[in-house]
Amino acid sequence: MKRVLGLMMAALLLCAMTAGCSGGNADKADNTLTVAMECSYAPYNWTQPDDANGAVPIKDSPDYAYGYDVMMAKYLADKLGMELEIVKLDWDSLVPAVQSGTVDCVIAGQSITAKRLEQVDFTTPYYYASIVGLVKADGAYANAAGVADLSGATCTSQQATVWYDVCLPQIADANILPAMESAPAMLVALESGRCDLVVTDMPTAMAACVAYPDLKLLDFTDSADNFAVSEEEINIGISLQKGNADLLAKLNEALAGLTVDDFTRMMDEAISVQPLSD
Repeated sequence: MKRVLGLMMAALLLCAMTAGCSGGNADKADNTLTVAMECSYAPYNWTQPDDANGAVPIKDSPDYAYGYDVMMAKYLADKLGMELEIVKLDWDSLVPAVQSGTVDCVIAGQSITAKRLEQVDFTTPYYYASIVGLVKADGAYANAAGVADLSGATCTSQQATVWYDVCLPQIADANILPAMESAPAMLVALESGRCDLVVTDMPTAMAACVAYPDLKLLDFTDSADNFAVSEEEINIGISLQKGNADLLAKLNEALAGLTVDDFTRMMDEAISVQPLSD
């Protein structure tokens, strides 16, 4: 009898050890694609109170998520034959969530930078976002035609982004304020007069101009005096746990079915239905 009990205890211990080393979310068998995003970064993603336009419930919340990233997540889950689950996390928690296997992937407007590639793997781009500025339409920098014309501006952007880390330092004599914790926070800083300028990407700026009609978008793309960024810094990808080759291959295969025109169409739709577009 003691031997039988001993064998049972050993079996239970082996099961516990196996479960503890199972690899987390990436190996789960519930056929659910768990996607993390901020749910506060229009037009990429935002929070709303209902399922209008096809919004998806946010896990452990009465609210729903929608936006370009949700559209993309729905498309990918459908292509993979999986159910979709949206998890709301703050910006700085996104990469750790992928690394730990708490979520399958992050679809949140992340640039595919070399620094992030040291921590996570990325799919091929699901959007290409040019970098622009936002100022008050009646402000001192409203007629800026290039980066040089922004000299001396008081400016900020979102923390842990190429906008803040790479672009703002290119402005001569800039008064760079501390980074904002989110895209909405940086827009409030501009709208309230705390700064003259924020640097962001084109979709975020377009959405901001709908929400705040007194803002003006500065696009130096066709100027010789544009922000200097590498291609990786304007390519937006989906991040996932390093070594998850199976999911990476499936996501890339699904993304291959979309064109740049498809990306543009989806983003335009997201901008048109964002909560403040009315």
